Amino acid sequence: MINVSIVGAGQTKFGRHDNYDLRELFVMAAHEAIEEAGITPKDVEAAFIGNLSADQFNRQTHIAPLMADFAGMKGIPATKCEAACASSATALRAAILAIESGQHDVVMAAGVEKMTDLTTPGVIETLAMAADQIFEAQPGITFPGIFAILAVAHMAKYGTTKEQLAAVAVKNHANGVHNPLAQYQMEITLEKALSSRMVAWPLGLFDCSPITDGAAAVVLTKNKKARKFTDAPVKILASEQANDTMNLCDRTDLTSLYAARTAAYRAYKQARINPDYVDVAEVHDCFTIAEIIATEDLGFFKPGKGGAAVEEGVTQIDGEVAINTSGGLKAKGHPVGATGVAQIVELYHQLRNEAGKRQVKSPNVGLAHNVGGTGATCVIHICERW
Repeated sequence: MINVSIVGAGQTKFGRHDNYDLRELFVMAAHEAIEEAGITPKDVEAAFIGNLSADQFNRQTHIAPLMADFAGMKGIPATKCEAACASSATALRAAILAIESGQHDVVMAAGVEKMTDLTTPGVIETLAMAADQIFEAQPGITFPGIFAILAVAHMAKYGTTKEQLAAVAVKNHANGVHNPLAQYQMEITLEKALSSRMVAWPLGLFDCSPITDGAAAVVLTKNKKARKFTDAPVKILASEQANDTMNLCDRTDLTSLYAARTAAYRAYKQARINPDYVDVAEVHDCFTIAEIIATEDLGFFKPGKGGAAVEEGVTQIDGEVAINTSGGLKAKGHPVGATGVAQIVELYHQLRNEAGKRQVKSPNVGLAHNVGGTGATCVIHICERW
């Protein structure tokens, strides 16, 4: 079991930020996490920063020292972590391992992305770099198309319906209404979701996460020191990562993500729990089908039953397992390099009973599921309230 706790968390509002650049977004999230931990930037001993592609989005490479310097953390080891949409989850894992190794006592894990500096076609082209270039990107398939393939496979095998996909969007938008940091704070109806413009059948506009700017950060320390920083630290019970083939054509099953199943199995074993212990989970709903597949891969529901669970309200805030209370990537937004740590920020507030109108009743265990690409990477973290 891991001997690391979260003692501070910060996040910018997600959305379009025309008045802030990449470093300013990072500084806002980092300073909020630092202030909540009751420390100064000079107390942070190392920083691991998730980012997919500042070189394409913002024409800026070598961002880790740039971010650390502007946040007042000059001189520390600052490292960029990249694993597509799971970039900041891998940053968090690196930060945890840095503490577990005994090398550092106080470490920051963060993520930042500013996607709106590019046009939509430019964003699509940049995101496609996280797919297999030879077998997927160069022939012209985009991520909506790839996840549409997964959706069609799931529908064919299990009878999953467009109404069940739409129910994911309706639920997550309803949750996002109560998240002041969400990009979209608006409810939608099932009819609106079903009638939205088609992107890649069966995925319509409301089945897809948006283009987003934002940053998120957490401060970590050893369990034995955690209460020196806060009266309500959140323990990390497990941190696991697994990989799979980049392209779909080499996979044996298109209705499940091998990396997610593998990382989840290891995480449950490390935390010494099973899926029934999880009260609240932030899962990677880049597309609505991704949430349904995730809940099955995580063992919350049997294969093929995830869609029905959404329809039946099992994943609502007051359901058996609350999924994406933040609004998920669908409503909260998806600044790809920041998403993994933003999931942890939501769990941090949920486990401290600080989530306001989206608060789950007395949660003890939270899980974060962050996917890179179409599942070539998956990182699972499990957290517990003290």
